[in-house]
Parts: sequence; C-alpha cells; structure tokens
Amino acid sequence: MVELAVEAEPVAGGWMTFGGRGAFVNKACGLGLEGEVPAESAERIRTFFRDWQVEPTVEICPFVHPTLLEALAEAGFQLHAFENVLVRPLDPAEDLRRALSHPWPEGVVIDRIDASEPAQVETYVRVSSSGFFAAGTEMSDSFFRMSLKAAGLPGADCFVARVDGEVVGAAGCANRQGVTSLYGASVLPAFRRRGIQQALIAARLERGAQRGSRRATIVSHPGIPTERNAARLGFRMAYTRSVLVCPGAGPVRPP
Repeated sequence: MVELAVEAEPVAGGWMTFGGRGAFVNKACGLGLEGEVPAESAERIRTFFRDWQVEPTVEICPFVHPTLLEALAEAGFQLHAFENVLVRPLDPAEDLRRALSHPWPEGVVIDRIDASEPAQVETYVRVSSSGFFAAGTEMSDSFFRMSLKAAGLPGADCFVARVDGEVVGAAGCANRQGVTSLYGASVLPAFRRRGIQQALIAARLERGAQRGSRRATIVSHPGIPTERNAARLGFRMAYTRSVLVCPGAGPVRPP
C-alpha cells in the first residue's frame, strides 16, 4: 500500500494511504495490532482523508485491540462491508492442476506477462480490472495508474489467459516474506463459466510455490464466485475483516 501511494502516514501501528481520487489504496489498514490505540488516532484518519477529499475508509481484522474499535466508533465510523481472508499452504511438490475441480479449460493458455513491456501491462490492467466496475463505468485515472505501478513492484507477477490468442482473463499476485497474495482476477463475460478463474488461481499458486512461498492468501466478499473457486482449490477461512467508513467526511468511496 505504501509503495503504491502518493501520500502515506503511519497511524495506530498501521498506515493510511492515498493514491488519487478513485485509487484502491485510499484506506487505512494494519491498525490496532500492537496494543492500545490512542483515542485521537481515529480523528487523524478522518482528517487525513478529508484533506484529500475522499471518504475515510478503514479495514480491520478481528484481532485488533478493543481501544481501536472504541476510537473509531467515537469518531463516527460505521460498518460498510465484510471481506473474507482465505489461506492455503503451498508445497512445491504439489500438482496444482490436479487440484482443479474440472480439467484444464479447453483452448486456454495462461502466460505471465513481461512487466517491462508497457503494452502487455496495459492489457493486463484493463482486463484484470474489468470485473470490478459496472458496465459502462470507466476506471479512474488514479486507479489505472496505481494498477500499472502495482504490476511493476518487486515480487509482483501478472498473468493473462488467452483463447485463440485473445486475452480473455487476467489476474495478479504479490510475493513477499513467504506469502503469495492473490488479487485482481477478472474474466470477460463471454468467457465465464469455463473454469478460467480457477486456472488463473492455479497458475498463481504455482508461481508462488516456485518463489518459495509457504502459504497463499486471497480476499473475497462472502459468497461470490471468487470464494467458491478458492475453496475448491483448498483455501480455507483465516478471518473476516471489516470495512468501516465515516459517512459525511468526504465523497462516497468508489466501488
């Protein structure tokens, strides 16, 4: 988050980050895991995001110190959504393709892009982000720039799925400190329900194992296809994190 942001400040043991209007790094996370949280921390978060004219958003896990919850409630933060964090072990000897619930999708080829090639990166970003915006809604310039930058970070790997040479799906992962984090998977509507998303998960797990990661994580809203596909490939619940916002302190957050 800090590497991608244009502005970042530590707070309550974590960070609050801003990357431009509509950027996916506009939030505070990692808070409250190091003990008691000063009461003024929540107001610092409100002020940071208000100054950037975005709605204050905080992600917290169940293991935070109770003083963080008290401070956020006092500052007017409200529950906005739940997200499930799933985890599975990685073993370099495991044949991940055999773990697929169906055979490898016919005619699908998955390749890792060359992050030094701008055209490949842009195609990856546009396809991998396509499923996160409603039809007819364009991603913001900030979201686009953040996604391009994320593809070039150390430890990042980005994949595209092709059918007859056409890019029909894409997904990324980040590898650091023995953990591979999967993110940003989308498949174009005309090519869904063919097992391509599962194949993209398997490809990223293979890469994580090659890099020496011991476990992999993926975040999903409860009950959506991402969660079901991850479960079929051996992911299990680690914890549910809560997303809180402070209504009225800035413009509404993007989807």
